[in-house]
Amino acid sequence: MKDKILNDGKLMNPAFSALGVTIFEVMSQLARETGAINLGQGFPDDPGPQDVRAKAADAVLNGYNQYPSMMGLPETRAAIGAHYKRFQGIDLDSNAEIMVTSGATEAITGALLALIEPGDEVVLFQPMYDSYLPIVKLAGGVPRFVTLKPPHWTFTKADLEAAFSPRTRVVVFNNPLNPTGVVFGREQLEILARACVQHDVVAVCDEVWEHVVFDGRAHVSLMAMPGMRERCVKIGSAGKIFSLTGWKVGFSCAAPDLMRVLAKSHQFLTFTTPPNLQVAVAYGLGKEQCYFETMRADLQRSRDRLANGLRGLGFSVLPGQGTYFLNIDVADLAPEGDAAFCKRLVADHGVAAIPVSAFYAENPVTNVVRLCFAKYDATLDEALRRLAGLPGLRRS
Repeated sequence: MKDKILNDGKLMNPAFSALGVTIFEVMSQLARETGAINLGQGFPDDPGPQDVRAKAADAVLNGYNQYPSMMGLPETRAAIGAHYKRFQGIDLDSNAEIMVTSGATEAITGALLALIEPGDEVVLFQPMYDSYLPIVKLAGGVPRFVTLKPPHWTFTKADLEAAFSPRTRVVVFNNPLNPTGVVFGREQLEILARACVQHDVVAVCDEVWEHVVFDGRAHVSLMAMPGMRERCVKIGSAGKIFSLTGWKVGFSCAAPDLMRVLAKSHQFLTFTTPPNLQVAVAYGLGKEQCYFETMRADLQRSRDRLANGLRGLGFSVLPGQGTYFLNIDVADLAPEGDAAFCKRLVADHGVAAIPVSAFYAENPVTNVVRLCFAKYDATLDEALRRLAGLPGLRRS
């Protein structure tokens, strides 16, 4: 009887029981099973800066390894504040407006659970990171979607007017945007800020890719827009800044009234984050500007290597302004759609990719595939060699 109840799902929360396995795990598992090159999941080949890793190792051997402060080590919070002042001109009180979390996903989850009441409407831009929607539903929120389309993945004032209503409580905004690689500039930030102010909405800003922008761009936070300082939760990620995705150290920044509520949510999720990693992150955030410039330049070179190789094979490559990802339009190559195309790609050609349709909740784009370029040259070159055998390519 117990097994029947469990199998029927009657004792399970439908916010999760109805979900499939995340597409990242599906494609990574296929890559492991087939020996394919994994350009699907967004992690770099590079192990990350040696000096930052050495700080973490020293701290675990010679430092404090018991519970740190729930809000984060004072030195880490101070380093986060100084970092955002230096790079983005944002003044934050490290004692009242900054919290260290166990990754950005925890920061996003905690913020949504803290801010949403059942029946509140939440505006989501799709394609979107796949954790947003389940957590919104778990909190009882009602999703309203702004749908972005290739090749520019942009939105207008009219798009926002159609999504916002008197019941809108929160908007979740990812900039730079995974999976598209687009970096939203001041004009679109101002449009969104005006909508948030008009409707008295809090913006949860997933800005984990803030340092991974290319071609001379500089990240601008929504928090810096007029009227947004008191209604914005800014979320960052040491894992993305230092190419240490397994560390799961995130930053949550908000005005004191918001932070007090965010902290209460955080205390019942992970409560704290490993102190040795916090010590290393504090050190890393103070690195000279040349580190961040070199990191961007190296990733931009990898982006260009993959993009030029793909174009040479005859792929239609969409613009990539930031993140670890490039997208290709496979409309002419994949009449079966992007999901089936990705499964064929990994099974027949030994390259794992991600169908962008997986990032939509409704009305998906079905002809775009995401590839991760944060890989060694040899990895990218071998992937290109394998992709050259794909039928239907029109080489330039």
